[in-house]
This record gives sequence, C-alpha cells and structure tokens, in this order.
Amino acid sequence: MPTSLPEFLDDWLDAHYDDLVADRRHIHANPRLSRHEQDTADYVAARLATGGLKPQLIPDGTGLTCDIGDGDRVIAVRADMDALPIHDPKDVPYRSTVDGVCHACGHDAHTAILIGVGRVLGELSARGELPGRFRLVFQPSEEQFPSGAPTMIKHGALTDVAAIFALHCDPQFTAGQIGVRNGPLTAACDVMEIRMRGRGGHTSRPHLTTDIINAMGRVIVDMPALVGRRIDPRQAVAIVFGAVQAGEAANAIPEEALARATIRMQGRETWQMIPDLVQEITRSVARSAGVECEIDYRRGVPPVVNDRLASAMFAGA
Repeated sequence: MPTSLPEFLDDWLDAHYDDLVADRRHIHANPRLSRHEQDTADYVAARLATGGLKPQLIPDGTGLTCDIGDGDRVIAVRADMDALPIHDPKDVPYRSTVDGVCHACGHDAHTAILIGVGRVLGELSARGELPGRFRLVFQPSEEQFPSGAPTMIKHGALTDVAAIFALHCDPQFTAGQIGVRNGPLTAACDVMEIRMRGRGGHTSRPHLTTDIINAMGRVIVDMPALVGRRIDPRQAVAIVFGAVQAGEAANAIPEEALARATIRMQGRETWQMIPDLVQEITRSVARSAGVECEIDYRRGVPPVVNDRLASAMFAGA
C-alpha cells in the first residue's frame, strides 16, 4: 500500500530534522549582507545537489534557482537569503562569526526551509509522485533597495511561473502556527531623497539667508499630512522620514539639507499614482517656505496582494 503524503512527510522530517537545523545554524553563523550572498548561495547549491537536484546560480553568484519535475506550468517557491548589518548578541554555538552582521529577520530560517522543501520535492519526483514542475527561487538582497527580485526576474526566475508561494517568520505567532491572508499583505515601499540648497548665514539674521532647515522641517511635517488629504482614506499611505542631515553649528544656517523617507502603501492603484502626488506636494510646501528642492524618487516593488484561490489552497493544505 503506497505511503500517503502526510505519512511520507512525517517520515522524511524524522530522518532529516537534524540536517535542517544544521542548515539553518550554518547560515546563521555565516551571514552575508545584501549583494554579497555568494557563500550562502554556494552552500545552498551544494545542499540541493546532495539530494540529486541541479541548481542554477545567477551570473553574479548571489542567487539561484532550481527546477524539479516536468511540465510547462511552473509553481515557484521563494526564500530570501541576506542578513542585516546588526550585531548578534546571542551566546550560542551558532552565533554569527561576522562582526556587525546577523540574521535578525529570519532569512536563515527561510533559506533552510526552502532547502528542505526542495529535497522533499526531489524525492517525490524520483518516486514519480510530483504532478508538474516546481521551481525553487533563492533571492538575494531583500534588505537592500532596490531588492534582488528584479535581478532574479531578469535571469528567468519567473519564466513560465503560474503561481509563486513564499513565507516569512513572524514573532506574533507561536511555533507551529501558520498565518494565511487573502488580499493585500505587505506594502509597496518606495524611497525618496529630498535635497535643498540655499544661501547660508548667521541665525541672528535669518532674513538674509535661505532658511532651508525651516523649509525642510515644514516638508517633513506638512507633506505627509497633505498627501493624506489627497487620497482615499481607505488607501492609507505611510510616509516616514528616517534620515535628516543639515548643518553642525547651532548659530549657523547651513547651505544644504538632505532628508530621506520611505513611502509605503498596500493598494496597487495608489502605488501607481503616489510618486507624482508626493513630489508635487513636496515642491509646493518647500516653495511656500521660499526654497526650491531636488527630489530623487525611486520605485520599489509593487505591494503583495495574495491571490484568493492560491491562499485558499495553501490554507487547505
């Protein structure tokens, strides 16, 4: 009598659990920052090859794909691999061996999980029990802007793909729980840099200067609020400034100011129209303070909107 899929998975995990833990701990101990994941990609490729699979590295060696099974219609499963520039405070044997670099966002777990998924799919394929073709996508540079997703797409990661699945660790859930959500899940994230230049001078004579700090302050406070009044309130946009640089002395108005912000939104229609609106309002606010500004607006990836049928299938499984 053939083994059912749940029984096969239970048996497989009993046999390979320690290997999966070792994979995750090796990756955690050897983290690599965005665009520098060659060692991680090589490790993943070697682990897949031990299962008889044939992974393909992208040209710069930072990411890889691996097709399993046959068929024109491809189902993809994706994981990210990069670490963060963060100190690892843990006192454990698998603590990061790279100073100032740590897997603090779960990408080590994501990668280890996809290694396991790949090896399971490989065994099912060898048994003639895999109905179709699957593709593992190990993406570099999730934490850097722009991400490694366009690079993977450029090298064929989504060619012939009918659906793609991914997961992310979430500390809100206890171990063993899985959350599935239909519809909007994670926001698109664009990045904007605003630069102002003008005549500097002494703070005792601000009328003889271009007070760019005052102007930048107005942009930081007023622009997000004004954008919120120009869009449907059901399509909220989060504009948050994470960096502001201007001047050094308390009694001197500087000649230059720089601010950087992220713009996040979940609706695709809002994502399409927000760049022009944000830049229009930013320039208007700056001009009202007597300053012209330069804006570098960079698009990120679209928002993640989970497909209804795919989400239902995943939840059912």
